[in-house]
Amino acid sequence: EVQLVESGGDLVRSGGSLRVSCAASGFTFGESDMSWVRQFPGEGPEWVSSISSSGSDTYYSNSVKGRFTISRDNAKNMLYLEMSSLKPEDTAVYYCRRGGRYTMDDWGQGIQVTVYS
Repeated sequence: EVQLVESGGDLVRSGGSLRVSCAASGFTFGESDMSWVRQFPGEGPEWVSSISSSGSDTYYSNSVKGRFTISRDNAKNMLYLEMSSLKPEDTAVYYCRRGGRYTMDDWGQGIQVTVYS
């Protein structure tokens, strides 16, 4: 059974930084592209970032490019999203997903990130 468990969500001041993590199990993590998406209240999910299975290629939405960094540790089956220069409009539930931007399937339970000004 695929399991994706996010952690690290928090309440952070605008301009601050935060790292969210995703612990993966139930599949061959090192062979899977991975992604982060976020969801604002009352809206559909928005793709944030993806990383190739080896970690060599990373992709970002325009809204987070230059502020967020996706990374992974295949030895630990962990996916990370380092967020900096956070803005109130980054407030959302963040989800870890198995797959690349156009091939995502499984979801984690999500983690709340709240940025206040």
